Amino acid sequence: MSQNILKVGIIGQGRSGRDIHGLNLAKLPDYFQIVAVADSLPERQQLAEKEFGCKAYGTWQEMIAAESLDLVINASPSHQHVPISLELLNHGFHVLCEKPLARTSAEVDQLIEASERSGKLLAVFQQSRYMPAYVKIREVIASGVLGRIVQLDFTSSRFTRRWDWQTLQSNNGGSLLNLGSHVLDQALQLFGNDSMPEVKCIMDRANTFGDAEDYVKLVLQGEGRPTVDVEVSSCSVFPGEQFVIQGTNGGLRGNNERLEWRYFKSEEAPEQQLITEPLVDKNGLPSYCRETLTWHSEGWELALKDGKDEYGYMAEQLYHMLRRTILDGAPLEITPQQVRQQLVVIEECRRQNPQIYAPQSSEPVRG
Repeated sequence: MSQNILKVGIIGQGRSGRDIHGLNLAKLPDYFQIVAVADSLPERQQLAEKEFGCKAYGTWQEMIAAESLDLVINASPSHQHVPISLELLNHGFHVLCEKPLARTSAEVDQLIEASERSGKLLAVFQQSRYMPAYVKIREVIASGVLGRIVQLDFTSSRFTRRWDWQTLQSNNGGSLLNLGSHVLDQALQLFGNDSMPEVKCIMDRANTFGDAEDYVKLVLQGEGRPTVDVEVSSCSVFPGEQFVIQGTNGGLRGNNERLEWRYFKSEEAPEQQLITEPLVDKNGLPSYCRETLTWHSEGWELALKDGKDEYGYMAEQLYHMLRRTILDGAPLEITPQQVRQQLVVIEECRRQNPQIYAPQSSEPVRG
């Protein structure tokens, strides 16, 4: 077997461990080999052995003791992400952890310290960074055609009722840590990672059967930064556009499958200057500011090659990025420090909504 094929162990064979990581990594045999999985359910162990041709263990401790692994994917339940990732780093393994990475910024600090001390990689599965529509949005913004960006609206809303374990605070559930972590990651990249935003947040429990939030309205602001409006709702029967961007020269709207943007070019616009007196028309009658701008329209539609689905494509891009980092020392494109910024924002959201999140002390996880 080629030394360039990374040997992978997966903790958990649930919706993330099997349906996302197992099935997508199995499509990349030239780059990754699933050599082992760990799951407490015998039927899941047997299915993994059949599907992936790997060994299966009842616990992750047994797996890492028996196998030589280049990468361990932590797809355990959310509230176990921090203690297990800490143990893996302390045992000298590169770790790719499912989101949410942690509940608090203090826990992320622990993980970063363990990663730096061990010299092992800590990566987070925030694959929406590679959403084709989002990549295109960043390209359009960087081109400057929209001018200075004034406002960014990012929405992940629908009408749904949920009653599983991810609706519980004790399991690190709730919309903001789950669906919202992807939206918040995208938004913060455009706001900027070099500065903490001012946070205004409203949370509610609408259709959830648990005690964590399933409605979030979040506004981020900062001097010299665009205003960011993030909405994650489970009670939106008529959801609007997933992305809406306002700029001084134009705007963009759309979703993960199609985008459109319109803009004018400053050099084509009529020259104007401030007039402080009441405006009148050529007949001396009261008038209003009016001008004719030449608008340019462009669009984009999702088109993936080889029949790939969007989710699999995003996962594949993240895996290849991680492989370049492990084998070639390329920079990690999604860093735990960036995820820490998310957690600082989320902690402030909780603080502002004590009707849902009572004040709690932040005890470090021992690992």
